[in-house]
Amino acid sequence: MEYEQNWQEKYNDMIATPDQALSHLKAGQRVFIGTGCGAPQELIAAMTKRARGLTNVEVIQLITKGDAPYANKKMSDSFAINAFFISSNVRSVIQEGFGDYTPILLSDVPKLFDSGSLPIDVALIQVTPPDINGRVSLGISVDIVRSAIDNASLVIAEINPNMPWTHGDTKVEVFDLDILVPVNQPILERMLDPPNAISRKIAQTVAALIPNGSTVELGLGRVPGYGRIPQVVMEFLHDRKDIGFHTEMISDTIIPLIEAGAVTGAMKSIDRGKITASFCMGTKRLYDYIHDNPLFSFRPTEYINDANVIGKHKRFIAVNMALEIDLTGQVCSDSVGGKFYSGIGGQIDFNRGAAKSEGGRAIITLPSLNKEGNESRIVCTLQPGSGVTINRASVHYVVTEYGVAYLHGKSIQERVMALISVAHPDFREQLFRKAVEAKYLRPDLARFGNRFLLPAEESVRANLLLADGTEVNFRSIKPTDEPHMRDLIYNLSQETIYYRFMSRQQRFTPRQIQDFVYIDHRRDVAVVGTLPEAHGEQIIAVGTYYLNEKTNLAEVAFVVRDGWQNKRLGTYMFKHLTKIAKRNGITGFTAEVLRENERMQNVFNHSGLKVTSHLEDGVFSFNMEF
Repeated sequence: MEYEQNWQEKYNDMIATPDQALSHLKAGQRVFIGTGCGAPQELIAAMTKRARGLTNVEVIQLITKGDAPYANKKMSDSFAINAFFISSNVRSVIQEGFGDYTPILLSDVPKLFDSGSLPIDVALIQVTPPDINGRVSLGISVDIVRSAIDNASLVIAEINPNMPWTHGDTKVEVFDLDILVPVNQPILERMLDPPNAISRKIAQTVAALIPNGSTVELGLGRVPGYGRIPQVVMEFLHDRKDIGFHTEMISDTIIPLIEAGAVTGAMKSIDRGKITASFCMGTKRLYDYIHDNPLFSFRPTEYINDANVIGKHKRFIAVNMALEIDLTGQVCSDSVGGKFYSGIGGQIDFNRGAAKSEGGRAIITLPSLNKEGNESRIVCTLQPGSGVTINRASVHYVVTEYGVAYLHGKSIQERVMALISVAHPDFREQLFRKAVEAKYLRPDLARFGNRFLLPAEESVRANLLLADGTEVNFRSIKPTDEPHMRDLIYNLSQETIYYRFMSRQQRFTPRQIQDFVYIDHRRDVAVVGTLPEAHGEQIIAVGTYYLNEKTNLAEVAFVVRDGWQNKRLGTYMFKHLTKIAKRNGITGFTAEVLRENERMQNVFNHSGLKVTSHLEDGVFSFNMEF
């Protein structure tokens, strides 16, 4: 790429000052302003200077950074703002009712321009100087800017030598522009908010859902007090291999990931080896990095956000933000309680595309609490006025700092329990009670009160590597384990059932299953050994103890799924439960074991504890002191 050194002489008849260029703007016209950090600041200032001589000028924009002096309620007669995505510089005027917001899928915006449904009179953009072939580059913002250029009656472009030349679908013929305004000022920079501990914890959990060879989209949504959590995910992908990107926005966070060798795009199904995006916002370091860098391919929104294009990638992972979600899975991302905050953006586009992708995952992230820490973002019902961005049938993964809830294909009761489990502990009892009142849960579950709602200790977690290389994960049992527990019990052999329950029963009531799952974690412990499955886990072992507070002894029992027995899972679980019980100040264990159950007897007798037992009516009663 080589710039035309004498471009101002060559195109002299097209050149104007900002004030001269904006003198062409007339009352009642519609003006498009370029996106993000590519917003043309001098043209915006010149337009605003003309406020007294203008009325009913509609200003349309996606997301802009920098000053927006036209976004002032005192100028509302001159400039009527219409945002497709509400950025911080226009949020207050829109929330006060002096500006407007158009909720729309980002992929549909170019169609509005192309069809003439939203005709553009003037487009204000910022580009590079022309190259020797008479073309400029749109630089850091292609998105809906290209469509705006194609459809505007008058295109006024700041020509800025500081704008990076980018590859992809970014080139525009000089003669497709109408007025050239030379400027020489730094491109707007945007630093990401430093992530707090909660944002980082959510991001780390999301990163665990992104396998090697994935193609990733990290949304631009932001939650007050927590920043842009999807962008924080980058921090935890440095050990991945062959990650690719097909995303709306890129920021500085991608540079360390590339330098770590994690990003190659080698497994992308299309645009292989390229980082495809529609715009970027960052610092000069990022702008210098992407300048004339063929690794990056900037494409328009109608391509980047096309769900069919997204779905063609294998293992496409879409990560986006929510402001609120109700217990049935309805996601609200652009508003809360009737107050518009941001926009729909590309969230639905990428959610749909990831759902179509082979091995894809559509992930919604949100912190469990609001900025002030006094309200839950997981609610029984959305606040009046909150809009549904992703409907309950389309949501897949929901991630908070308390874990992952997988909702797709789940019943209302299953998704309610999953979402309560990842809500903030201070609000779980309240959510549970409201869910019972709303008839989302069976009335008989009300008997459990807040039993399962106290968070289990992190120290309950453990991992065991079996001799065949299988890794078994151990954690506390959760309310969402009810179907998994039902599956375990009904797949046990009659011998295993007899040894564990000392009966030959062939059916278990829902109440019996619930009693396994709903544990009072203040007193009792239930640990499950799990193996990962495509959309969840399989329980292969359960170990429990129930404390007798009068004796400070706990009755211990466990069961291992047939096919996984004789692999020392029982021995490991017993030792693990022993550590937990000692830490909780319990004196020892008791157990009842059938005389025929020699394997269990061996586990206890070889435990290294002080063991005594006596046989009565074919049952050994064990007492094991710590």
